[in-house]
Amino acid sequence: MTYGHIVSHALFALAVLGIVSSTVYSLLVGVAVLRFRRRASKGPLASFRPPVTVLKALHGDEPDLEQNLSSFFVQDYPDYEILFCARHGNDLGLQAARRVAARFPQVNARILTCGEPPWPNARTFSFEIMRREAAHQILVSSDSDVRVGPDYLASVVAPLADPNVGMVTCLYRGVTRHGLWAQLEAMGMSVEMTSGVLVADTVEGMKFALGPSMVMRQSTIEKIGGFEPVAGYYADDFVLGNWTATKAKETVVLSSYIVEHHVLNADFRKSIAHQQGWATSTRFSRPAGHVGEVLTYAVPFGLLALAVLAASGHLVLGLALLAFTLLDRVLLCLLVAGAVVNDTPALRKAWLYPLRDFMGFCFWVRSYFGSRRTRYRGELYELLSEGRLRKVAE
Repeated sequence: MTYGHIVSHALFALAVLGIVSSTVYSLLVGVAVLRFRRRASKGPLASFRPPVTVLKALHGDEPDLEQNLSSFFVQDYPDYEILFCARHGNDLGLQAARRVAARFPQVNARILTCGEPPWPNARTFSFEIMRREAAHQILVSSDSDVRVGPDYLASVVAPLADPNVGMVTCLYRGVTRHGLWAQLEAMGMSVEMTSGVLVADTVEGMKFALGPSMVMRQSTIEKIGGFEPVAGYYADDFVLGNWTATKAKETVVLSSYIVEHHVLNADFRKSIAHQQGWATSTRFSRPAGHVGEVLTYAVPFGLLALAVLAASGHLVLGLALLAFTLLDRVLLCLLVAGAVVNDTPALRKAWLYPLRDFMGFCFWVRSYFGSRRTRYRGELYELLSEGRLRKVAE
């Protein structure tokens, strides 16, 4: 057997491995979806409604910011306050918060400033400032690009009726009114992210949290030393959830509530940079899991099978394997978008999801060969071992 034949056989074996592993992954997602829907059908405990403090860290203006913030002022919940924090009082995000708060005087809303953050992760510094000022023992943190329904607080706080639960987090659907690249980023949020979270929850339970929505007790945050120890990490949400489970020894619950995560990046360069930044951060935050993630993608292995088989004169078989992977991803999109996150645009454009699957693979590859530097909120950071970060002066 020649060297060329050995390489060809090896590449075909790799393609088959990837196709099989991605198919098994899709089946696992299916099982996880059924499990999630069974839990969701039970509904929240409406009788458990303790007072809560909502934390909103702001930094500048954003598309639809006032609409997003307004959704937190119309909660069907008896007793809650909302704290807003930015670096300076003239921050455009705080100006938007003041306008919204003026329209809802019945809600207790307070504006705070924290100055320039001394910690690498500026958001966690804002959280710490707000935590110290919070009037209540249950904290609900949510990103500025998140929009929710009136039943949000009642739903996400309910699992804390169990004293063993230390954190509740939510899945999210990507929402955008922009073009192709923003739509693909939104589909990655709705389908790729959701699939991974559901499988992780099914296989080992929740050992992390998702930043768009986190509910936690003051006592839990105190057990891990406040927000300061988390401030050295890029994926602070992941670390908060992980330390809740491993250090505080409390349960992290995946809520059945789905929040809207609005995509802010309309153009190609910003969208790609944002997605690459998160893929690279995952490499450092969860190195072992990130390695295995490559076997969850389907389309790249279908393309590899097509290339190898076409070169050896088996074009029809290659096309069949590629078609199988494309169908697998379309069905995965339909399942998750339809049965979990209720993402109607993703359902209508499920035929695009194979492209998003291939893009995810490209982000994965580049996470090992690209720069360690990434931007967040316009500031430049360098990713270090274990997902730690260092702010880079420009």
